[in-house]
Amino acid sequence: ALMPDIMKRLGVVQFFSWFAFFAMWTLANPALTSHVYNSSKPDVIEFAQFTTNEKGEKEAITADSGAVIFLSKSSKAEYKTLDKAYNEASDDVGSKMGIYGLTSMIFALLLTFYTAYRSINRKYIHMASLLAGAIGFLYMFYSPSAPDNLYLSFGLIGIAWGSILSMPYAMLSSSVEPSKMGLMMGVFNMFIVIPQIIAAVGGVVLLHNLIGEESIHAMTVAGIFLIIAAFSNLLITDKKAITYQPSITNE
Repeated sequence: ALMPDIMKRLGVVQFFSWFAFFAMWTLANPALTSHVYNSSKPDVIEFAQFTTNEKGEKEAITADSGAVIFLSKSSKAEYKTLDKAYNEASDDVGSKMGIYGLTSMIFALLLTFYTAYRSINRKYIHMASLLAGAIGFLYMFYSPSAPDNLYLSFGLIGIAWGSILSMPYAMLSSSVEPSKMGLMMGVFNMFIVIPQIIAAVGGVVLLHNLIGEESIHAMTVAGIFLIIAAFSNLLITDKKAITYQPSITNE
């Protein structure tokens, strides 16, 4: 068969993992600026003169220069204040989100040093890492008006990210024939693409609306999906995939 059993099982783990991260990449900014910073992107229509187009949609009226015509000077000032607060919150979210990349690098380095001398159970390492990321996502809901909590959230998410970029590939490469490695890795990448396509066409929005209208629930969905991904590791039973033996041994 083109797709070995180990790939199918790892594919389940990958599907839920990459769905969760796509949700973060696309919706973390509006979710966190609104929930944590209480600084949602203001809708200019609420502060400007507007007209209704043929589709029944409201459109702000603009001057010849292209500038929006506001209802009043106070409306203009209020909009600019809210927009400035949103932009500052958005910048801070972007800054804190960078922590997950740093954490993933540190985690990968520590794992490399550790595995140089000791054997590991890849399945349980990956499970624990994904659960850490899930806690990071879910903790965001409990961080209103506490932006510094995002350092912890993204730090935990970085552990999951570091594992996602290494453990599934390590498990797969230990279980397939070297002559088919290139083909298998190419096919395996579809488990990265498919969940992102599903998430992009509305999967994340649909699921978070089932929990609640607040945009922060997109991060809740990401946390739930990482929990599912973590426990999906229990499907993996191939001993070659699970156990890693160090190349250096202590005599």
